[in-house]
Amino acid sequence: MSLDWSAPGLAPWREPGERLARRIAAGAPVHAALNEEAGRARVSGVPRFVPQQALGAGMPYERFIRESGCCPSRDNLHDFLNGLVWLAFPRAKARLNELQADQIARHGIGAERGPVRDAVTLFDENGLLLQAPPPLWEALLAREWRRLFVELRPLWTAAQVLIFGHALLEKLAAPRKDMTAHVWRAPAPLHDAAQADRWLAGEFTPDALAAKPFTPLPVLGIPGWCAANQNFSFYDDSLVFRPMRRRA
Repeated sequence: MSLDWSAPGLAPWREPGERLARRIAAGAPVHAALNEEAGRARVSGVPRFVPQQALGAGMPYERFIRESGCCPSRDNLHDFLNGLVWLAFPRAKARLNELQADQIARHGIGAERGPVRDAVTLFDENGLLLQAPPPLWEALLAREWRRLFVELRPLWTAAQVLIFGHALLEKLAAPRKDMTAHVWRAPAPLHDAAQADRWLAGEFTPDALAAKPFTPLPVLGIPGWCAANQNFSFYDDSLVFRPMRRRA
């Protein structure tokens, strides 16, 4: 699992991530390494990780987790990072899975997921938690990118950023300028992982998610996340830093 754990987006995940990566490099399958880490850290509420083959043909992934208490995992970076997030946010991940399974039970699996499943998938894969001073939030919601990243740049030292989405973490293995997160506003500091997990799980309701309470954030614009953004012309790329659409 080749990742630069010193990169800002991955740094919060470095300690358990490197420990898991060493086990896998020594020959352990991803599911076994995750189970060992859950036992070592005494994390409660985490499903038992099992090989992908345990997921029977035709069985929805989310329903299988809900009914069996087991999470199928392949030996790849995507599922490695998914398990890593499960270990840190067991309540929040379980709540998202519960919502997915409930929606599947009610509506089945069709060509479209529906608003709740769509929002759950979006945040589960691509979510980011941000706790920041109000002026940063105002600029972010208005998509005033130069104000957010240039004029208010000193305020980013008072912000906390934590990637939740495992697909977004995976993208950091080969970051691109247009890599965009879907941000959920954190009302309090994120230092206490257990407290953040409890709070986030409580936030996930069908109505809240159907409203898609996310705002886009091109993550490589965050000060310190990309050497190139020290030159402020970085933010002149309107294909990445897009202005707010104005209603007619």
